[in-house]
Amino acid sequence: MKLSKGMKEVLVVTIVGAALLLSGRAAKAQTTDVTGEYECTEAKVAGKSVQCKAAQLSLKSDGSFALQGRGGQYLVTGSWVELTGTILKSRAKIEAGHKIVFRFYNKKGLCEMIYERRVAELGKTKLG
Repeated sequence: MKLSKGMKEVLVVTIVGAALLLSGRAAKAQTTDVTGEYECTEAKVAGKSVQCKAAQLSLKSDGSFALQGRGGQYLVTGSWVELTGTILKSRAKIEAGHKIVFRFYNKKGLCEMIYERRVAELGKTKLG
C-alpha cells in the first residue's frame, strides 16, 4: 500500500504530535498555600511607621477567613489574596517570608499593613 506525499506528511505530523503529547509533562497551576494565623507586625501611614494594633488574621484551609469578628471567603489568585465577606472586601499582596501586605488610601495618604504568618515555637506546644 503506497501513501501519497500529502498522506505521508499528515501521518508524520500526527505521529510527532502524539509523541509530544505523550512525552510532555502536564502543566500544573501553582497555588500558594497561605493558610495559617497572621499577626500585624508593621503598619505605615503616609510612609511613616506606626504601631500596628490590628487584629489577627486567620486564613483557614477551607477557604474561609476571620478578621476582627468578620468573616468570609478568600481566594488566592497569583500573588494576591482576595478577601470577600458581607462587610469586608479587600485584596492583599503575597510577599516573600510568609507576608501578606494590604495597601490602601485614606485621608492621610497611602497606608500599608504588613501581616506575617505566626509559626509555633518548638517545645512550647503540647500534644493532647
